[in-house]
Amino acid sequence: MNVRAAVLEETGSPLAIRELALDDPRANEVQVRLVATGVCHTDAAVRDGLIPTRSPVVLGHEGAGVVETVGEGVDHLQPGDHVVLSVNSCGTCRQCYSGHPSSCLRVNEYNFEGGRRDGTSAFAAEDGTTVGSHFFGQSSFAERVNASVRSVVKIPEDLPLDLAAPLGCGLQTGAGAVLNVLEPAPGGSLVVFGTGTVGLAAVMAAAARRLQTVIAVDVHAHRLELAAELGATHTINGAEEDAVSRIREITGDGVQTALDTTGNPHVFRQMVDSLGPWGHAGLVGASPADAEAVVDMPSALSGGLKLSWIVEGDAVPQLFIPELIALHRAGDFPFDKLIKHYAFDEIAEAFADSASGDVLKPVLTFAEESAAA
Repeated sequence: MNVRAAVLEETGSPLAIRELALDDPRANEVQVRLVATGVCHTDAAVRDGLIPTRSPVVLGHEGAGVVETVGEGVDHLQPGDHVVLSVNSCGTCRQCYSGHPSSCLRVNEYNFEGGRRDGTSAFAAEDGTTVGSHFFGQSSFAERVNASVRSVVKIPEDLPLDLAAPLGCGLQTGAGAVLNVLEPAPGGSLVVFGTGTVGLAAVMAAAARRLQTVIAVDVHAHRLELAAELGATHTINGAEEDAVSRIREITGDGVQTALDTTGNPHVFRQMVDSLGPWGHAGLVGASPADAEAVVDMPSALSGGLKLSWIVEGDAVPQLFIPELIALHRAGDFPFDKLIKHYAFDEIAEAFADSASGDVLKPVLTFAEESAAA
């Protein structure tokens, strides 16, 4: 069938909406009609060449939609199921078997190479040339996709799909960093550096875990105001005061757990310096390859500190996304306050608003006529 999709035709170029041919789902694939898809900083990083992949390719990795058909070997999903699409993994390596699929030993080839493992793609241009598919096992910047079954998470049908889409990456990453990796004790303390989607998901998760002290650090006043609304007990504008001094003033001897979502090496240094004895810090988001090291790691670790690199919240999406939905329904994870909706044709505007910081989580919605096609 033919579908409309946003195509990265070459690195560094804007995404262009094109009509592509979509093939039939193969074994262990699920064909999904997309209702909505989030726009994530990872999509922009790939577009700009900071993360390599093939081109042309269809990006997008926070899809939500309805199952239309299933391929051979798929027996736990059926047409009509509502699903969220998330990260892909091989399912057979040591990390996948031990419950850490986001650290799959073949994570790059299953998420970033732009096609199936046999070298084929689900998409083709009008002239028959191949267009890359299966970005994060899904390529959700398209009206319909053939998604890897390991990327597909069934969700309740009464949860709006245009709300559910961001659960597949950004929200899972921030919440999972707190609930799955840092695991601060109820009544404990956490500082979050950077209050974008990932950082605010961490703030909400910390509030849901009933931490006594949740500190949000940013340089944008409007984001800090939202962080306070979502559960931060203290906010610090890093452009106006010394964040480390203020954190130690609030906590006395330093914070117990900390998360850096910025990828800024100087912020990473602030995070490490804000930790108390035997503190645990997590890092989400990579620094530029040429970034200067600003932390003496042997000295930091000699103080009993623990540092964790966190990918996708170290979550099993099929288990963790339903947990986040349950928290949302209980009023403990109000992530709807982060979302702004755009029509699919407004994808360039959505990317621009995300890059400027004006919008925390853009979500693209597909036209009703395409949904009924």
